[in-house]
Amino acid sequence: MFQVRIHGRGGQGVVSGAELLSVAAFDEGRFAQAFPSFGSERMGAPVMAFCRIDDKEIRLREPVMEPDALIIQDPTLLYQVDLFKGLRKDGYIIINSTRNFADLGLGDFARGFDESRLCTVPATEIAVKHVGRPVPNVPLLAAFAAISGQIKLDSVLLAVREKFPGRIAETNVLAATEAYEFAKKAQEALHA
Repeated sequence: MFQVRIHGRGGQGVVSGAELLSVAAFDEGRFAQAFPSFGSERMGAPVMAFCRIDDKEIRLREPVMEPDALIIQDPTLLYQVDLFKGLRKDGYIIINSTRNFADLGLGDFARGFDESRLCTVPATEIAVKHVGRPVPNVPLLAAFAAISGQIKLDSVLLAVREKFPGRIAETNVLAATEAYEFAKKAQEALHA
């Protein structure tokens, strides 16, 4: 089973992101579940959502305590919440930021990780450019697909088109595609 924990703030599409990820996995013929964890149900409050993906039925219902991947939609949470709790050194970390791990003050922390499993993506900027709103969830899911290989970009795009109508879907598809390409290029630069 592959487990993902998504951290962000209310209004950033954290819950929708987990749902989209589970639909993308389901569209690939896998089992998936997504569910949120709210502390305070107000705009801007820290929010977590979880997604599990497996090739067999998932019976667990508790929060993801030991994620295989973290998707961090709001870097202001880096020093407010213990985001990395339970993440193993072979885990994936995708952060919504224009800065790299060292510039975010995570250089020492990141040393124990395979750097090809770490990625920062300017997801908010990409979302504003294409969607017109600062909702980084879809670009971050595409970056997750790019570096983890757990889902395909086409599945993310299909999930987006299933959830959103017309133009909203297509602008999100553009944002996802740009973020996917950004993450792939970052990975290629590591191996150059």
